[in-house]
Amino acid sequence: MNPEDVLSRAKRVIKEEIEGLERLKTGLDENFVRAVELILNCKGKVIVTGIGKSGHVARKIASTLASTGTPAHFLHPSEALHGDLGVIDKGDVVIAISNSGESAEVVQLLPYIKMLGNPLIAITNRRDSTLAKYSDVHLYLNVDKEACPLQLAPTTSSTATLVLGDALAMTLLELKGFTERDFALRHPGGTLGRKLRLVRDLYHTGEELPVVREDTPMKEVVLEITSKGFGATAVVDSSGRLTGIITDGDLRRFVKRGGDLNSSLARDVMTPNPKTTRAEEMALEALRRMEEHKITVLIVVNGEGKPEGIIHLHDILRAEINL
Repeated sequence: MNPEDVLSRAKRVIKEEIEGLERLKTGLDENFVRAVELILNCKGKVIVTGIGKSGHVARKIASTLASTGTPAHFLHPSEALHGDLGVIDKGDVVIAISNSGESAEVVQLLPYIKMLGNPLIAITNRRDSTLAKYSDVHLYLNVDKEACPLQLAPTTSSTATLVLGDALAMTLLELKGFTERDFALRHPGGTLGRKLRLVRDLYHTGEELPVVREDTPMKEVVLEITSKGFGATAVVDSSGRLTGIITDGDLRRFVKRGGDLNSSLARDVMTPNPKTTRAEEMALEALRRMEEHKITVLIVVNGEGKPEGIIHLHDILRAEINL
């Protein structure tokens, strides 16, 4: 086996698939816009169906849609013909995928989808196919050849279908104003779920929150910092709004400057206008703020600027959240 020959073959496949994607991009037209409009106005869910390699891609497209704000399910066409057609409800939009547009299992579904009255979006590589003719909107792949040297295995066509599905999902995501928080709610597990956890999932509140008033004697402030164990305390004014923070570092710097803790108040030692976070913010963003300002704690404030919790760098790292 010649290593250079192996790499050459691999690069040829990648090059041909890239060329196929360029053709897909060039061929996008008003039908893509119509497909997006159909899905945006959908009162139900999106049903994605396909068989063979197209079926595998259909599963991925359905999964991507569902995780990015567009409810979607994969429907196996063979199972649909034996009872699962019942998952299609009034108001659903159907996306049927077949490279040839003639896959028997998919084509057999078409009269029933039409009878149910559901809008049909077809993804095929043949404009004159049965599936294309039955559809309300036809998305043409515009692939002229497969990367397979035998022109048999679906390669460029399946890649183009997958990318077209991503284009639909990401366009819908942006038009719907789908946010990182929305994404987090749909991905609670695994590494991704950990990175998308919110501050409210990790912060300390209630009796755990260290807080003193501006006129609190420093002897009491030291006790508050020591007893709560965060190396810091929030400082509030008479109305309970956050005005500052006192950390172990503030104490050391105050004493180094010649300050007298026995005769001082919290307002004399505190750092005013401290960095804060909100309970609804992602913990990853709180971590970025800590890294940026080289601090280890953030006070969590509510809409009125009053402390409701505290989050420490260790809380975030224990949750296995990393930049």
